[in-house]
Amino acid sequence: MKSDTPISFKERWTQMIRRKNVSVILILVVLSLILTITTDNFLTQKNIFSVMRAFSYIAVIAIGECFVIISAGVDLSVGSVFGFVGLCTAFMIQNLGFDPALAILLGIIIGTAVGSLNGLLITALKIPPFIATLGMLSVTRGLAYALTTGYPIRTPTNFNTIGQGYLWVVPLPVVYMLVAVAIFTFVLEKTVFGRRVFAIGGNEEAAAISGVNVKRIKLLVYSLSGMLAGLSGIITTARLGVAQSTSGVGYELDVIAAVIIGGASLTGGKGTVVGAMLGAAIMGVLRNGLILLNVSPYWQQTVIGIVILAAIAGDQLSKRE
Repeated sequence: MKSDTPISFKERWTQMIRRKNVSVILILVVLSLILTITTDNFLTQKNIFSVMRAFSYIAVIAIGECFVIISAGVDLSVGSVFGFVGLCTAFMIQNLGFDPALAILLGIIIGTAVGSLNGLLITALKIPPFIATLGMLSVTRGLAYALTTGYPIRTPTNFNTIGQGYLWVVPLPVVYMLVAVAIFTFVLEKTVFGRRVFAIGGNEEAAAISGVNVKRIKLLVYSLSGMLAGLSGIITTARLGVAQSTSGVGYELDVIAAVIIGGASLTGGKGTVVGAMLGAAIMGVLRNGLILLNVSPYWQQTVIGIVILAAIAGDQLSKRE
């Protein structure tokens, strides 16, 4: 029986705040307002698109990580896969003479294969996700160093266009991010695969009993994570016009933080693709704001670390409510 007592404005506001995506948007808006007031250059078209382009790479990787975390896993190898695939793609174009389109396709396949290998280690050999993906982080980073002996590889103009071009005034990496968000929001929320990812993260044993092929779904989830990390690495290489063996170092922290800030839970069963993008946006705006405020790079890293800790602490506290 419904109560006839009207809901107060304060109660309505509290309910809205508890909707994670809304609260993340509010944080982003407040942060943007503060930077608009305290800096002269934040709210300019050039800077806004620059910020969006900068966090678009993290956002694309975060989409794959979001699927992994919702399934109650974690992928620590995304930063290394990002750098390794970008380097492989550049190597195929410059050193082996491959057509850029073919090199991009093979690069995406390499990223997917690395993700699949993560999935096999976790599902077939029962290695914990943290250990399996940490090992893969080291393997792919080592291969990147070995492939180039530390020297960068420059890429041709016809390849760089995919990262440096614009759709009207919008940088192409931002367009790719928005398209990826739209596609994988549909996949996560409107398909059987998406529902099974949530089911596994919520209760793996119950999902298995109900007929979900847990191993196959986990394999697909880690394959997707590797594919998107590789795709982001290719786009970033094209944007910079050069591939380096150190590219993507530490990205796994930003990616996981973006997913958690965006409302996912480290224990699985909760999260959204849009939330992951918004989390990446907050990280991007924060980094840009610290630069505009002339904060020392050393202190920038400290602030980012505090934000990561706060996001994880908030996730843990929300489970106690």
